[in-house]
Amino acid sequence: MASRDLNENAAARETILALATGPVRSAVAILRLSGPASRFVLETIAGTCPDPRRASLRHLRSPTTNEILDHALVFWFPGPGSFSGEDMAEFHVHGGTAVIGAVIAAILDIPRCRLAEPGEFSRRAFLAGRLDLSEAEGIADLVDAETELQRRQALRQMDGALSTAVQGWRDRLVDCLAEVEAELDFSDEGDVPDHLADAVRPRVAAVRCEIAAALADGRRGERLRQGFTVVIAGAPNAGKSTLFNRLLQREAAIVTAIPGTTRDVLETSLDIDGLPVILIDTAGLRSTEDVVEKEGIRRALLRAEGADLVLALEAFDSPPQPSSWAAPTLRLWTKSDLRQAPDAFEGLAVSSTAGEGIAELLDAIADRAREALGNGAALVTRERHREALVTALAALDRGVELDKPPELFAEDLRLALRGLGRVTGHVGVEDILDRVFSSFCIGK
Repeated sequence: MASRDLNENAAARETILALATGPVRSAVAILRLSGPASRFVLETIAGTCPDPRRASLRHLRSPTTNEILDHALVFWFPGPGSFSGEDMAEFHVHGGTAVIGAVIAAILDIPRCRLAEPGEFSRRAFLAGRLDLSEAEGIADLVDAETELQRRQALRQMDGALSTAVQGWRDRLVDCLAEVEAELDFSDEGDVPDHLADAVRPRVAAVRCEIAAALADGRRGERLRQGFTVVIAGAPNAGKSTLFNRLLQREAAIVTAIPGTTRDVLETSLDIDGLPVILIDTAGLRSTEDVVEKEGIRRALLRAEGADLVLALEAFDSPPQPSSWAAPTLRLWTKSDLRQAPDAFEGLAVSSTAGEGIAELLDAIADRAREALGNGAALVTRERHREALVTALAALDRGVELDKPPELFAEDLRLALRGLGRVTGHVGVEDILDRVFSSFCIGK
């Protein structure tokens, strides 16, 4: 960590300030500080520095006028045991706009203090080794979580579920590489066994299988973060926008008796049984010469092709549409309060105006989403993780080939370790050298 960009070290010498509770009026607002001037700011604004990690009620004063700004709770978190690894402080002030602005202005009047950039507290925590990249991403996911399942997955990521798995794979591969390097560099030593490279291949193959299993999850982690996409498709006046509004329980889409009212894609988020669902209303599918409507139909077909589930609507007063898209499809007979579905119809009958079949439809969507998204236990939650693990897997695929020279085998292991290191942000070779010299009595 200490060898990272010098610009990072220069920036770390500044003390950063942020409003941790967001710019909304509230009973209490929290201002966070991180950096070497944190204690000085506390002593300047609050009079004295309180005992570590204990709330202390203080008068906050302007450093220029000595005017009382607020009565607030203050906290002191000395580094390196703080979140960012640096000295930190918190001011729990009253949540009025004027109070917040006055305290922020007073702190920024102190030299070497500035407003934090987005994510800078977590960035400093990463640079200080307090958390790795995947754990930092878990924090971001937890902040953005809108459903129960997203919350669970973000918490697992923040608590190091992926980090622990990657570190376990990495440790085992480092051991394997240390033995291969020992065969290459110290084969003339009597205490280094022959054919170490061949002996470690089964262990490398075991790691390879575990990584492959983590990747073979149907992209559940990424899909859970993004949401299960449900597209409503069908002919004009089949009831798409009416169903869209009914599922949202608000008037989000314009509904008229005029065919072709919806000409663009309408998209919104839903929480169904704790599952994140992206619901999309689309233009009616039909032949038309209207340029604008044609573009809406093109977009509708494009979204249907990439959907996790298509709700294909049919009604007695609209022509049926062929299900030509590759996405899983659930057929719906709409306007069931006006006419029953044919006996041969395979799907659900719903009435958006009367509410018939809506509960069953929501259950069906939830079942499909639950099957696709899992229970929030996926290890791989971002495309960045997947790309790094795929790189590592490809290197291991090459490495386990029989009769491969130890030199090439060692290089494949290094590439695999580099790929794993990109997941957590730990890329280096010093630990490999440590394993070599601690595992064998070399240089005696």
